[in-house]
Amino acid sequence: MPRCLFRPTFYTAHHRLTLTFLHPPASKLFPTDLRISSPVMAYRPNYQGGGRRGASSSAGRGGGRRGGGGGRGGGGGRGEQRWWDPVWRAERLRQQQAEKEVLDENEWWDKIEKMKRGGEQEMVIKRNFSIADQKTLADMAYQHELYFHAYSKGKVLVISKVPLPDYRADLDERHGSTQKEVEYIYPISMFDYLFLAACRNVVTILSFRQIKMSTDIERRVGNLLNSSQSTGAAPSSLPSVSADLGHKQSAATIKSVSSRQADSSKEKLSVALKEGQELVQASDSLKEMKSFREKLPAFKMKSEFLKAVQENQVLVVSGETGCGKTTQLPQFILEEEISCLRGADCNIICTQPRRVSAISVAARISAERGESLGEAVGYQIRLESKRSAETRLLFCTTGVLLRQLVQDPDLIGVSHLLVDEIHERGMNEDFLIIILRDLLPRRPDLRLILMSATINADMFSKYFANAPTMHIPGFTYPVAEHFLEDVLEKTRYSIKSDFDNFEGNSRRRKQQDSKKDPLTEMFEDIDVDTNYKNYSLGVRKSLEAWSGSQIDLGLVEATIEYICRNEAGGAILVFLTGWDEISKLLDKLKGNNLVGDSSKFLILPLHGSMPTVNQCEIFDRPPPNKRKIVLATNIAESSITIDDVVYVIDCGKAKETSYDALNKLACLLPSWISKASAHQRRGRAGRVQPGVCYRLYPKLIHDAMPQYQLAEILRTPLQELCLHIKSLQLGTVGSFLEKALQPPDPLAVKNAIELLKTIGALDEQEELTPLGRHLCNIPLDPNIGKMLLMGSIFQCLNPALTIAAALAYRNPFVLPINRKEEADAAKQSFAGDSCSDHLALLKAFEGWKEAKRSGNEKQFGWDNFLSLATLRLIDDMRMQFLNLLSDIGFVDKSRGATAYNQYSHDLEMVCAILCAGLYPNVVQCKRRGKRTAFYTKEVGKVDIHPASVNAGVHLFPLPYMVYSEKVKTTSIYIRDSTNISDYALLLFGGNLVPSKSGEGIDMLGGYLHFSASKSVIELIRKLRGELDKLLNRKIEEPGFDVSSEGKGVVAAAVELLHS
Repeated sequence: MPRCLFRPTFYTAHHRLTLTFLHPPASKLFPTDLRISSPVMAYRPNYQGGGRRGASSSAGRGGGRRGGGGGRGGGGGRGEQRWWDPVWRAERLRQQQAEKEVLDENEWWDKIEKMKRGGEQEMVIKRNFSIADQKTLADMAYQHELYFHAYSKGKVLVISKVPLPDYRADLDERHGSTQKEVEYIYPISMFDYLFLAACRNVVTILSFRQIKMSTDIERRVGNLLNSSQSTGAAPSSLPSVSADLGHKQSAATIKSVSSRQADSSKEKLSVALKEGQELVQASDSLKEMKSFREKLPAFKMKSEFLKAVQENQVLVVSGETGCGKTTQLPQFILEEEISCLRGADCNIICTQPRRVSAISVAARISAERGESLGEAVGYQIRLESKRSAETRLLFCTTGVLLRQLVQDPDLIGVSHLLVDEIHERGMNEDFLIIILRDLLPRRPDLRLILMSATINADMFSKYFANAPTMHIPGFTYPVAEHFLEDVLEKTRYSIKSDFDNFEGNSRRRKQQDSKKDPLTEMFEDIDVDTNYKNYSLGVRKSLEAWSGSQIDLGLVEATIEYICRNEAGGAILVFLTGWDEISKLLDKLKGNNLVGDSSKFLILPLHGSMPTVNQCEIFDRPPPNKRKIVLATNIAESSITIDDVVYVIDCGKAKETSYDALNKLACLLPSWISKASAHQRRGRAGRVQPGVCYRLYPKLIHDAMPQYQLAEILRTPLQELCLHIKSLQLGTVGSFLEKALQPPDPLAVKNAIELLKTIGALDEQEELTPLGRHLCNIPLDPNIGKMLLMGSIFQCLNPALTIAAALAYRNPFVLPINRKEEADAAKQSFAGDSCSDHLALLKAFEGWKEAKRSGNEKQFGWDNFLSLATLRLIDDMRMQFLNLLSDIGFVDKSRGATAYNQYSHDLEMVCAILCAGLYPNVVQCKRRGKRTAFYTKEVGKVDIHPASVNAGVHLFPLPYMVYSEKVKTTSIYIRDSTNISDYALLLFGGNLVPSKSGEGIDMLGGYLHFSASKSVIELIRKLRGELDKLLNRKIEEPGFDVSSEGKGVVAAAVELLHS
């Protein structure tokens, strides 16, 4: 037992403070525990610098929207610890090393063996072992096929039968669940402060942060609540949300044509369809189109294909680029059904993974049939469609079909279903084929055709009980291939290393920006002089300096310029990873002396989030003597065909989401493509004549690429997918996903379900709540979808629309490398003292709208480093989201915008709505000397992303932040953060659970703890309960008017947020 050395008691004007020091082994230099006993408080010194509301005389960055948190003062509280002194540090390290315990290997080997054989899941070891002994212990665990991890800087060691995350809050004594998150600091003497500060770094002081509410605020909030309850209306019995949604969306779902035709008229209709088709096919205007179709490889297999469809319920078709499978196979079925007088019952659906491909393919087939788009052939994408009662072949996105399955689980009336681009292994496509495999026994008349652009059909065939397969060879002209080493030789471009000031070989440097990928490391290990001895010295030097971590846009520009100067005419297609690179390269090319001439060159971006009208421009052929240059993402690999492309520039990468289920971390980063994707990109160049493919990476990298990409379901968070599963009533999420072609990690499934329960989309029985049912119909991340709903409910609609659109698409701020400080200052000017990235982009968007109205749009974007294209897309998405909210009954457009924006300019309320949407993405802000440290429940300490307006803030006025996402590169960063108050979390965060001690409120399983007087706790619970009632009623009855019937409750919440 530890021995008590002394127990001094200090008296101040306001309280008595008793300190108890406990002494473990005599060799300890400092006491290791400090307990504070006081009838009213526990103390944590100097948390907020200038205080929450006070104005510090030294207020610098860090004084937020509350006016407090000023200055950089407060001191480090390091006391007697002199780590800056080398003599003191050496002595201290020597003493610490002497204190280490000695590991008895035989003893611990037996303990590990016993643990492995027993029923214990893990062994937690709190012993003071040296680093060498910790490694020995880890080796023992690995030899027993167990997992090992050291936490709290080696103070806590865990051996487990299951994989261990990088951080565990339950094992972190300083920043885990023992912390009290709401703080009220009582007055304390300077003597007490200095004494405690001296001990702060060698003891753990529990921080009991208390909510202190003034009597006046408590009275006013209580009065508002009481008046609201006395005038509140009783809940009405409106139709259930599912019935309401069914009515609202009936006009926007895929309908069976046959169900709308009376049996008596079917024969007449079929005859009329046949006669119309024969008349059109005999037209002279279609002779050229017919001749083109007959030259396609798919046309030569028409009879074989139709016979296979007739004889088999499932058919898997693979087809090389250019074979015509996407445009011809659905058309063959349509023509055959109409010719056989089955046109009235013909209802063909063909899914595409992207909107632009659904539209472009539908338009192409309509042109080949000599019809207008929307007649026999139409399309439907989210919030946009072109179809009619005559439509027999409908192209739609996979997401649209999944939403149709909610209303019509058996797809009644659908005769043929074609699922295209299954080789991409998108999450929606993998999800859809699980549903279809279960559906086929119930619909023996339904014909399913799976189409892939690569020869990996066997896997899909086996999944569908060895369904027959068919391969259509492609037809492309010869395509020459040039890899990086050849491109450098041709263009004479010289790659400069960013690390020339580093000693030694630049290729063997330690990358600062991101961890090296295996392919890049493999290339760095080769001997360039040996492997490329036939190339010039300049090329070899460039290969030495080349890094696969990022795309060299200068090299891309040089390659485009080389083609334009030296090659014959023809469009150029450039594959990039995302909008950042597209916009940067677009700016470079517009400033290029050759390519920047708009009379000779047409430069077009292509991105999946662009408006469809802009996407369709890339299919138009430019005038003679004008070369088209298309800057695209992997959307141009197989989903669409630009038929005049002769030259392809392949950067070798695509943005791919990866998900670490153990640490609950997801990120979207450029990664190397597969050989299958590289083959697809190459094939884009040989459509109309012999082409050339310039690969801006070495051939050695290409040869080492994986054959196929990893399925999306294995590498992304699964929240949206889980919502779809529940909306379709497919049973438990885990059991359903076990039937997938490649089942995801069970831990990823568990994480998704836990998150959906936390935000209120699922109940404890894993069933959809009313909120969850609404989120199913908002095709967004559930957190962003919830933010939209909360914004409409609590009259902050415009900010919610803008922020949701930016989070769903991209940030409008651009960051020029040579003007970074100016760009940061511009972004900071929008944020002001709000300590919020979300409010910064909101202010930027509002400023752009005003500048646009005054005709000053271009100058405003230039001055403030804003992408006008991104802002326009955000504006378009806002309207789409508004239409969604109108469709599900949350917004009545006839009432006007004012009815939903009463609090849109109230920053405290906007931040509360952000909290409601982004929860449980919560960060604790902990004062550490002159700076603030940040902690999350999942991974412990995190950093603010360098691009955030909060990156340079040292002191924050409020104790928490909510954030949009965590990303892991060299460190774990939080992106797009907003500083929020205790009350925002208490009123709009997670469920309030009474603490086990009965003296406060817990949140996030006890990770967040709030303490206050009983009257304050009771008032907060009461107000939160009334807010939850309003919210639940609005969600269950979208027509319920919160602004009138819940006016007092909302006013009470606003009052408290401003206190």
